[in-house]
Amino acid sequence: MKADVEMSAPLEAVSFDPLSSDLPVDAWKTLAGNALDPNPFFGPQFLRPFLKNHKVKGISLVTVRNKRSGDWLLSCPVGRRLAGVFVPVATAWTSDYAPLGTPLMHPEADREHVDLFFKAASGAFGVLAFPFLPLATQTAERLQAPARMTSAIYSRSCRAAHAPGQEGEQQLADAFKGKRRKEMRRLLRKLEEHGDVSFESITGPAVVDHFDAFLDLEASGWKGRGLTALASDTKTAQFSREAVAAFSQSGSIRIDELRAGGRLIASIVCFVESGHVFTWKIAFDEEFSRYSPGAQLVLYTFRENLALPDFTAADSLAIPGHPMIEPLWRGRLETGTLILSTAPVAEAKIQLCGADLALERKLRSAARAARARFRSS
Repeated sequence: MKADVEMSAPLEAVSFDPLSSDLPVDAWKTLAGNALDPNPFFGPQFLRPFLKNHKVKGISLVTVRNKRSGDWLLSCPVGRRLAGVFVPVATAWTSDYAPLGTPLMHPEADREHVDLFFKAASGAFGVLAFPFLPLATQTAERLQAPARMTSAIYSRSCRAAHAPGQEGEQQLADAFKGKRRKEMRRLLRKLEEHGDVSFESITGPAVVDHFDAFLDLEASGWKGRGLTALASDTKTAQFSREAVAAFSQSGSIRIDELRAGGRLIASIVCFVESGHVFTWKIAFDEEFSRYSPGAQLVLYTFRENLALPDFTAADSLAIPGHPMIEPLWRGRLETGTLILSTAPVAEAKIQLCGADLALERKLRSAARAARARFRSS
């Protein structure tokens, strides 16, 4: 249910320290729970543990609110970064752990709220960026609504997603048919040689213990060996545990598991906000890789999502081209970096940011190619 607010009241833009003890967290939570397009990473349950444990500095929670009631109408964590390699910009604070740049926007927020937010957030350079912004959303549309706003979209890409209802059922049927269905069922029968095979979804307080099991499973595989598992770094492990505990209290997290003979062999951590499901992390036991445990569980998660009574959309949060999930989740979510400016030379500044982003992508591509050549030599 969407919160009712007095939209005609005077507005103000405020910049909060996200970790301040004086921050009106209840107003923040209310906006996060009623946002036009949800983003679990910009609410207090995730952002505060992340910033605290990683000791990130210079992040402001820029917020437009009702001066009389204190109701929040638009809010986003904003920091200063390079657009690509050289050009500094104010930007919505995304990360590898939170690849979603959708600001929290009240359903009745309009161009006046966006304009006020931009003035407070854009800084001296007069440019504001939203990386990893889903483009086919009302939030993206409204961010570009003010008449004086100049905008451009760079770094477009598509990642795996799936739809609700009949469209989602058809996507599942298309993914799980023919040779793939026959093979997945054969592998599941072979897996039963290790004991009873079971799928389960965990919600509520029990999520905390099951997340510890997820951490152990992830650390036992290639991410652990590469020191990129959540448990590989004490700061990351602590932040993730605190975030999961906070989400478990509000019932906005689900862990899907696959077990064989009572042994956990695959696990997916999902955030669930306002009918949207975000698959945050996945891990599987490499000893059972010949049974495709990750793919088996991804299909189960797909079915569980479709069964949710208020299900609206699912975002895999996976990198574009992910070899395991893209063949199974046939929907696509297009994201990009939206750059806004109202400066007198707005178009020139935006083009400069775009060129900087393009340069960064070229350098990353060259680095990946060099690593691939090194591994094959």
